[in-house]
Amino acid sequence: MDTLDGMKTVVAVVETGSFTAASERLNISKALVSKYIGQVERGLNARLFHRSTRKLAMTEAGKAYYQRVLPLLAEFTELVDAVGGGKTSPQGLLRISVPVAFGEMKLAPLIPKFLRRYPDIRLELILRNSVIDMLEEGIDVRLLIGGVDDSSLVARHIQTLPLILCASPSYLQHEGEPQSPQDIGAHACIIDSNFRIGKQWPVISPDGTTQSITVNSRIAASSPSAVMEIAIADGGIAMVPRYIAESALDRGLLQEVLPNYTTLEFGLFALYPHRRYLPRKVRCFIDFMVEEFSG
Repeated sequence: MDTLDGMKTVVAVVETGSFTAASERLNISKALVSKYIGQVERGLNARLFHRSTRKLAMTEAGKAYYQRVLPLLAEFTELVDAVGGGKTSPQGLLRISVPVAFGEMKLAPLIPKFLRRYPDIRLELILRNSVIDMLEEGIDVRLLIGGVDDSSLVARHIQTLPLILCASPSYLQHEGEPQSPQDIGAHACIIDSNFRIGKQWPVISPDGTTQSITVNSRIAASSPSAVMEIAIADGGIAMVPRYIAESALDRGLLQEVLPNYTTLEFGLFALYPHRRYLPRKVRCFIDFMVEEFSG
C-alpha cells in the first residue's frame, strides 16, 4: 500500500461514515478499503475506528490522524499542481451536485465544452434538489440556487437568477391579462412549493415599491419545470425562474405577465468545503461557470 493511498482511504472513511461508502468514493473494493485501514493502523500501532455491526466511530487516535492528514493531502495536491500546473491540465474525477432543473437545462449542455477544454478531467453530475452533505458524499463542488447558510462552506456568487410571472396566451385570452399586481389575486395561480413565500407573492413596481399579493391557488408542485408545464397547459399564472421559461417564451407557449414589474430573484452560488487549498479541477470548473454565466 502506498502511504498516500492509506491517508486518502482514512479520510474517505471518516467523511463518508462507512467502508462501503468510502469504497464507492474511491472506486475501489470494500475489501481493499478494509485492508488499507488495517495497514495504516498496524503502521501506527493504534486503532483509528471503533467497529461494530451497526456503527463506525473514530477513536481519539483516529480524530488526531484525520486532522493531521487533511493539511498534508492538501499540501501534496498543491505541490503536484504547482510543479506540473504549467505543463499538465487538471485531472481526476470531479463530482458536482446541482439542482435538477438547472442541471438539465443550463449546465448539461455546457459539459462537453468544459471537458474539451480539460481533457484529463472525468465528471459526474449529481442532480438533486434536496440538502446534500458534501463531505459524506464526496462532492467536490455544489451549485446552489438560493441563500447560503452553511458557514463550513465557501460560497462564490456566479449569477443572479430572476423569476418572472407568466401564463399561457390562451389562458390570458380567456381569463383576461392582469393590468396591475392586484389583478393577480383574481386569477388561478400555480405555487412552487420550494419557495417559502407560499401564497404571498412579492411584486415590485417600476418605481421600486414592493407589494405582497395574496394569490389564489389550487395547484402546488415542488419542481419549477412542472410549474411551467402546468402554466403552458392553461393552468394559470406561474412564478418561475426566467431561465426555466426562456424557451417557452421564445416559442410563444408562455407570455410574461406584468412585464414592467419584477419579483423574486435568487443567487447562483458555487460551494466548496473550507480548506486551505482548492484543487485545480475545482478552481477550473468554478472559473468556467463564472465565464459562462456572469456575462
